[in-house]
Amino acid sequence: MSDKEKKAIIEGLLFVVGEEGIELKQIAEVLEIDHNEAQQLLEQLSKEYQSEERGFELVEVAGVFQLTTKAAHADYYKKLIESPRSGTLSQAALETLAIIAYQQPITRAEVEEVRGVKTERPLQTLINKELIKEVGRAEGTGRAILYGTTKEFLEAFGLKSLQELPPLPEAGAQISFDEEADLFFEKFQQTLEEQ
Repeated sequence: MSDKEKKAIIEGLLFVVGEEGIELKQIAEVLEIDHNEAQQLLEQLSKEYQSEERGFELVEVAGVFQLTTKAAHADYYKKLIESPRSGTLSQAALETLAIIAYQQPITRAEVEEVRGVKTERPLQTLINKELIKEVGRAEGTGRAILYGTTKEFLEAFGLKSLQELPPLPEAGAQISFDEEADLFFEKFQQTLEEQ
């Protein structure tokens, strides 16, 4: 395998792990190369990102490598975050919101376990739209953040309380979280039509 292919794989790994980052040891194990070669490939990638005026950079924080946006572009990211947001939510955000609404308080890892995919972006969208918030910390190692819905969530869906959420099927009946998300779509559409 060429160095170019190895760097492409490393770039993909960095993307997949997101803000959690990845250790040099993990990169070496996945690519089945020694630590020195992995380190050299990371250094080459870092230089390429700098020389090609890319929108992100490779950083090492607390022993893990991660891709981050460049500080020089922070004003543009701030504009995006502060710009008026559309009233619609993506399927991923609605699925995430449904899981949180029915199972709160819940950690990101628990949401990801249910959805089977990373939920960083949908969670950030829901926080930015003030539909969810941090409601505490889980017990145990790492003390993961617990998420729950907000007053704005209740207002957006026209609910007086969480008890007004559409009921789930009887205990023992199987329901997928896609079906839960569909319940939200229906309720959200009704709310939009009534406004």
